[in-house]
Amino acid sequence: MSAAEQARHVLTFCGKCSCGCPELFVDHDAVPERRIVITDDFGQRIQMSVEQLQVIVDEARSGQITTLVDAELALGVH
Repeated sequence: MSAAEQARHVLTFCGKCSCGCPELFVDHDAVPERRIVITDDFGQRIQMSVEQLQVIVDEARSGQITTLVDAELALGVH
């Protein structure tokens, strides 16, 4: 059984399609360093601590992630 199957579903990041959107889970049985599980629509997953997720949330909230991604996309490098 995968970590996502053992974990409690918290959020689907899109949910407006049937393509298998990214999802956020909390695995209460995992070690603290791997308690947060994010799956993508290709069946892959990443696991991280609550503290690591909080850094991502804080950077997203401040706009830093959008700024960095937009700058990278503007380069148009393939």
